[in-house]
Amino acid sequence: MKHRLLEPFRLHDLDLPNRVVMAPLTRSRSGPDRVPNTTMAEYYAQRSSAGLIVSEATTISPQANGWLESPGIYTDAMEAGWRLITNTVHARGGRIFLQLWHMGRASHSDFHGGRPPVSASAVRISGDGIHTPVGKQPYETPRSLETHEVAAVVADYAAAAARARSAGFDGVEIHAANGYLIDQFLQSKTNLRTDDYGGSIEKRCRFLMDVVTAVSKVWPSRRVGVRISPNGVFNDMGSPNYREQFLHAATALDRMDIGYLHVVDGLAFGFHKLGEPMTLSDFHGVFRGPIVGNCGYTLGTAEAAVQEGLADLIAFGRPYISNPDLVERFANGWPLAPMASMTDWYSPTGAKGYTDFPTHRTTT
Repeated sequence: MKHRLLEPFRLHDLDLPNRVVMAPLTRSRSGPDRVPNTTMAEYYAQRSSAGLIVSEATTISPQANGWLESPGIYTDAMEAGWRLITNTVHARGGRIFLQLWHMGRASHSDFHGGRPPVSASAVRISGDGIHTPVGKQPYETPRSLETHEVAAVVADYAAAAARARSAGFDGVEIHAANGYLIDQFLQSKTNLRTDDYGGSIEKRCRFLMDVVTAVSKVWPSRRVGVRISPNGVFNDMGSPNYREQFLHAATALDRMDIGYLHVVDGLAFGFHKLGEPMTLSDFHGVFRGPIVGNCGYTLGTAEAAVQEGLADLIAFGRPYISNPDLVERFANGWPLAPMASMTDWYSPTGAKGYTDFPTHRTTT
């Protein structure tokens, strides 16, 4: 059977060999210095048959940190480490975007010399805590960014985007999903501001628009993607006016002529149940560019979404952990390897549970 999912796709000026996207996957293999390394290069190279790889979430500054041993893109050493990875992926014929990340309130003072994490407003995450350099700790109430501080954070995004370009990436994706800083500005649950960055649907979008504008001065706008999660509960998110908020954001992003809108539309990892879930169809009505669907897709549901014109590309996350040859398995009807154990997902153990998953050809 011929799958449209496996057909080439032209993402504006970038030719992709298929419509399969490797979703960003935090794997915690960068070490305490957060510098990408040769083991990471091997991991991404193994998965380079994806139409497009979106890197794991990568912090734009020390203030953005909050996950143990995740990579950054704010020093020369980090940039050089990522250049090794992009060179390796390109040598295998792959294409790779860097995902730009600021954790906001999903961080902890243990990552910041005792200073509290920052957010849109001083609203604490309700949850069982966070793993820090000194062990698991309760979530803290973040400090609300002052209005005059926001421009500096926007500048950090632009500087990180410039380093990504220097490191040889094919583009960047702005992480505005999953309860991290941009999502904290977007959603009324976490944005209680009354300045130019809060108080209305339009103003809650301003931080995202400022970031996209700044990054699009470094990259052509069509090499800039944005990821959103309108249905998600991760990091204690979910706002009553989510439909209006995210439709407005998508409409504004459409006017900015970005490369694609990456929508976490699936409910496999939780739904806030504040109304009907938003679907790709909702976003097709307001965003005219390429749309990437994500979360819980199988080959069958992905193919259906592409065939029906709901998505142009489909991102796969967890299946890529234990199936480095995911595209080849789809193309040949080969079974997928069992899902990797969660103990391997974030374990800083080098190759184990990271680059040691065999391809189908090596097991037959």
